[in-house]
Amino acid sequence: MRDSLVISERGAVLDQIRLPAPIDVATALRPLLRGSGDPTMRLEPGAVIRRATRTPDGPATVALELRRDVVRVTAWGPGAERAIEGVPALVGLLDDPTPFVAHHALIAELARRMPALRLGRTGAVWEVLLPAILEQKVTGTEAWRGYRGLVRAHGEPAPGPGGLRVGPPADVVTGLPYHVFHPFGVERRRADTVRRAAALAPRLEAAVAQATSGDPAPAYRLLRAIPGIGAWTAAEVGLRAFGDPDAVSVGDFHLKHVVSWALAGEPRGTDERMLELLEPYRGQRGRAVRLIELSGITPPRYGPRLAPKRIEAL
Repeated sequence: MRDSLVISERGAVLDQIRLPAPIDVATALRPLLRGSGDPTMRLEPGAVIRRATRTPDGPATVALELRRDVVRVTAWGPGAERAIEGVPALVGLLDDPTPFVAHHALIAELARRMPALRLGRTGAVWEVLLPAILEQKVTGTEAWRGYRGLVRAHGEPAPGPGGLRVGPPADVVTGLPYHVFHPFGVERRRADTVRRAAALAPRLEAAVAQATSGDPAPAYRLLRAIPGIGAWTAAEVGLRAFGDPDAVSVGDFHLKHVVSWALAGEPRGTDERMLELLEPYRGQRGRAVRLIELSGITPPRYGPRLAPKRIEAL
């Protein structure tokens, strides 16, 4: 439940949202954080989360301060009120976990330990699609380097205090030549995919309303129709932008092994085996995966880790 908005003397918009049930707000937002140096988001001491975003009304910065059953919200910028309207969805208040049924003893125990887990959603595709494409087939360190570079070079300072930056708008990225991406370690394949996705960003954003109302299929079809975007990228976007509880990142380097180990005691798995094990959770597979990921369960390591690649080899 939201209290009434207040405009402070410094131009900040203030609000507070009462949580009717315990919600782990930090965990709901953590999938949006792209490494410890993410210029668009920061987790600060004192249970404060800052996030810069771009709304239809303009850029905004939102600061969330967690206090038991209340989230105190402060926002700055032309998009402040619009950003505050999106906070209930962002923190997972609109997520409904009641359809979830545990079919494994481990999952039942994890759900018991984490009753406050909710899936947040941004309602904005482009902001999560850009870093998702940059994370394709590379290590997190490489992907975050490219993302930081693009945000710092082609984004803009976020409104209000905190020193964050708003990511580059899609219409700017569409017109960037390849040589702009190269210094950030982004090879032509990913750069071309980024630009194709940016050109279709308005259509993708228009599909969000239907996706968040419970039918993400049209948005997924639109995403998958873009050359260079497959099941993995679409699921990464679906989890963050739509809050899709069934999103499974098929094609992930580690996830298939983690799920196979957690649910079947098999140290190595395939995407097919992962989907087989998750089939009882269809409709809520993403929630089951999130519980497993947060448990810290990892399979034994027998082979080499995914190694950083030279850009000319991509």
